[in-house]
This record gives sequence, C-alpha cells and structure tokens, in this order.
Amino acid sequence: MTWFQFNAGDVAVSFLSVLLEGIPFLLLGSLLSGLVDAFVSPEQLSKILPKNRVAAVCVSGLLGLIFPMCECGSVIVIRRFLRKGLPVGCAVTYMLGAPIVSPIVAFSTWAAFRGQNPVEMTLLRLGIGFAIAVAVGLLIQKFPSESILQEGVIPNPNPSPSGAATSRSGLRIAAAGDDSSVPPSVGVNRFLKALYAASTDFLDVAVFFVIGAAITSVLGTAVHRSVLDPVASNPPLAIIAMMAAAAALALCSTTDAFIAATSFPAFAPMAKLAFLIFGPMVDLKLFWLYGLLFKKRTVTLLCLGLFILIGLLCWRLQEVGF
Repeated sequence: MTWFQFNAGDVAVSFLSVLLEGIPFLLLGSLLSGLVDAFVSPEQLSKILPKNRVAAVCVSGLLGLIFPMCECGSVIVIRRFLRKGLPVGCAVTYMLGAPIVSPIVAFSTWAAFRGQNPVEMTLLRLGIGFAIAVAVGLLIQKFPSESILQEGVIPNPNPSPSGAATSRSGLRIAAAGDDSSVPPSVGVNRFLKALYAASTDFLDVAVFFVIGAAITSVLGTAVHRSVLDPVASNPPLAIIAMMAAAAALALCSTTDAFIAATSFPAFAPMAKLAFLIFGPMVDLKLFWLYGLLFKKRTVTLLCLGLFILIGLLCWRLQEVGF
C-alpha cells in the first residue's frame, strides 16, 4: 500500500468540515478583538489591576476572560497599551494569556474535542496557558523595560518632531494617539473603528486558517497513518513535532482546536495540548510581530524558553498518565 493516496472528494469533505466548524469562532473572536481594541483603554485596565505588582500580573493573566483578544491583534493593542503606561509585566502576561484564557477559546476547544475528554483538555489548556503567561510576566517584570523593549515603544520625554519612532527593524511605530493605521473617517467613530479592526484581523487570520485547514485535510485523508506512527508513538518527539506544526501553521487560537482534534488522531492528547498552548504564544507570524515590541535577543529567548517549558510540562503530564 502506498503511503500517499490523494482523493479529491475525501479532501474536500474534510476541508469543508474543518472550515465550517472553525470559521464562526474565528469571526466571533475577530469581532471581540476589534471591540477591545476600540473601546478598552489602558486606564480602564489599570482600574481593574491591583496595586500589588505580583497580584497585578496574576489578574492580567485572567483579563482575556473579560476582554478576549486574538493573538493576531494582541501585539498591536499591547503596543498601544505600553505607550499609555501599562506595566510591561502586565502587558506581556495579557499578551500571552488572552489568546488562550478566553471564553471563546474554551468553548471552541470543548466543541472540537467532543468525545476526546473535552473538559479535561479545555481545563488543562486554559490552566497551563494562564500559569505560563503569569510566570513569563513575573520574570519580565524583574528587568528594566529599556533592556527588553525596542526603542520608541515607550515614548521618550522629548519626542521627535514627527511624533513617531522607528524600531530597529526599520518599521514605523505609531506614536500614542496616532490613528494612521486606520482611515480618518473610521477613527472618528469607535464602533466603525472596531468593525474595521475586526475585518482586518479576520481577513489576515482567515488566510492562515484556510491554508492550515487545507494542509491538515490532505494529511488527514491522503497520508497513510503508518507514516506518522513512528513520530506519534515517541512521546517527546510527538510533542516537539506538534509544537513545530503549530508554529508553522500559524493558526488562530479560536480555531486551532479543530485542527488538532481532527487531523492528528495518532498523536497522544498531551502532544495535542502542546500544539494548543504553544501555537497561540509562538508561531511564524508572531515571531515577526514580537520584533515590533521586543529586542531580538528578548524575542529569541522568549520563544526558546516557551518551547522548552511547554514541551517539558506536556511530556511530564503524559508521563504521569494524562
């Protein structure tokens, strides 16, 4: 039996199934993300956060339950919050935690894993995502912001005449209050601005989701299971492979559970969990976007540290019987 047998009908059915299940969650996540972008200010977040720095970071990890944010738009929003004075540790915790610790992600994960211990998978995903986001935020908080952030992310006391700064990557970073990223007619009305941000996020992310659904549909129907068995049967290798797949596919956290649940049946639940936690925190597009906020060394250490930490946690959970 050949290892690859392509059947257009099977691929089309699988592709449409994943697409129709995931698109509603993607649309809802984009709409909520746009509303947060337009209506939630750093001042409002600051009122929610406790004065104690450790408690503030912990609460920041839960803000996604109130203010859901897709990872695709989180860097843009967090950059604006940093410029308006949100502490770096809190901002990083919210940036990493909100794409996972979210009611939409919880519901989509439960829906995707029906028949595969959905409650356990959902609780583990949100719980570990929260814990890792808080741990990284507390660590980041110990370093001076100028040693972590790109120049211009936090405005200087004496800004340049243009009112904007340029990152070391050469990309323009908008100054506080600069609405040049949206047309003036949209920036006047917050609701229209929310719709504009939501539509932009949806179109940007939908491309990755469609590509991911197509790839996984081919893998799920055309590639013989025996090809993946050697990888799937080796727990450490399976976890590494799933995290690498999450980074390469660059899916949205509101839809990635449908890919993990349906396209990798031979892989253990903890390998799928690694996929679901690592992907919303680190993927190819996020690696580039993080460079808008953080210095290159910080981005590299952050991504490598998350890869090792999530991999070890999921491997240990599998060893103890999850």
